[in-house]
Amino acid sequence: MSTAAHSVPDSHAPAGRCPNCEAVLTGAFCANCGQEAHLHHASTREFLHEFIGHYVAIEGKLWGTMSRLLLRPGELTNEYIRGRRVRFVQPLRIYLTLSLLFFAVLKFTGGFEPVIDEQARPGAKVAATAGRDAPDAEAGKAAAEAAIADMEQELKAGAPDAAAPKAAKSGDGDDFGPGQVDDLLSGWPRVRQQWHRFDALPQEQQKKVFVDAFYRYAPYAIFCLMPVFALFLKILYLGSGRRFGEHVLFALHTNAFAYFMFCAMLLINVGIVDFALWCWLLAYLPWAMRRVYHSGRFGTFWRWAVLMASFMVCIFVASALSAASGIMTLH
Repeated sequence: MSTAAHSVPDSHAPAGRCPNCEAVLTGAFCANCGQEAHLHHASTREFLHEFIGHYVAIEGKLWGTMSRLLLRPGELTNEYIRGRRVRFVQPLRIYLTLSLLFFAVLKFTGGFEPVIDEQARPGAKVAATAGRDAPDAEAGKAAAEAAIADMEQELKAGAPDAAAPKAAKSGDGDDFGPGQVDDLLSGWPRVRQQWHRFDALPQEQQKKVFVDAFYRYAPYAIFCLMPVFALFLKILYLGSGRRFGEHVLFALHTNAFAYFMFCAMLLINVGIVDFALWCWLLAYLPWAMRRVYHSGRFGTFWRWAVLMASFMVCIFVASALSAASGIMTLH
């Protein structure tokens, strides 16, 4: 069947003009907007052809990008600075993709769920003691009673003074308690109200507020730290001739690599493999810094140490602000 038989009729664009922008057609594609001159009815075959074509193109870019990002520290940044950009996935896209993947994997694997030590449970302690020390039923019973007696002694020895909670609530004790928090927040009534609302929650609910706030705000907070990471690099490499945008590029690539490594650790979760991944993670950044900024070993090492210490402080502050945001949005 001819192509004309499958062409999509168009009553708005004159013959010989592009249906999209109405520019004069001179070939198989519009010279103005790039759309095909002959449009066809949508079909499954056409959609499959388009999907496979885009997938192959993206897969080729993705493989070249990830191989350099993961195995050749600093090379992806150098390639981008040299102007070789079309063959790779854009830095911001690869960062955002791996960032979202990391937080999704973290939530899926329960990275913030408390690990319950079975040996710490009173029942487990009794059972373990009884099972270990009792060759028969009578010995097991005696061992269990001894374990219970030991636990009672520990509870009596560690029981807090009855006046301590009251002092903490009133703010008269030496420890930093809700009373002191009230005094600190006296000038911010809205914050103080939210703090009281949070403080009234059970401990499990408080933990849930922090975890939910982390997953909601931490990705944005850490993304906002990328210019800060670049600013640290700018200060550490004053006189290098690098522009601020190049430092941002390096920050996106190295942090995208870190996200990928953390994802791998969470998913694999095998001791020797995690150890190897940690070693590669620690070695990656100074290696990349040396390749991109062309500094000596000692110069790279002290800059890396200062950069890591400064950025870890920023990460801590960003996490604290994320938790505070969770308290402020509590209903």
